[in-house]
Amino acid sequence: NAIASSTSERKQQQDLEAVSVEAEDTTPNHCTSSFQVLVVSAKFKGKLLLQRHGLVNRCLAEELLYIRAFEQKTLTPEQWAYEWQK
Repeated sequence: NAIASSTSERKQQQDLEAVSVEAEDTTPNHCTSSFQVLVVSAKFKGKLLLQRHGLVNRCLAEELLYIRAFEQKTLTPEQWAYEWQK
């Protein structure tokens, strides 16, 4: 699948300097047309949510051509650490 492939994860880790990338195919029959992605990167620090999503969208522009639904959660490492403490 396009988004969850190791190539896409590597691309996000390199382009976005992501410390963590998690992708899940949320399509009921797993036909890879709907995804949820969590990306953790220090590059998101000080950026608005829309700006963060724009960074991810540009990074995955080719892959997104084949996706119908794409939900993303973008966190800084500090926000991610806080989420895990809950």
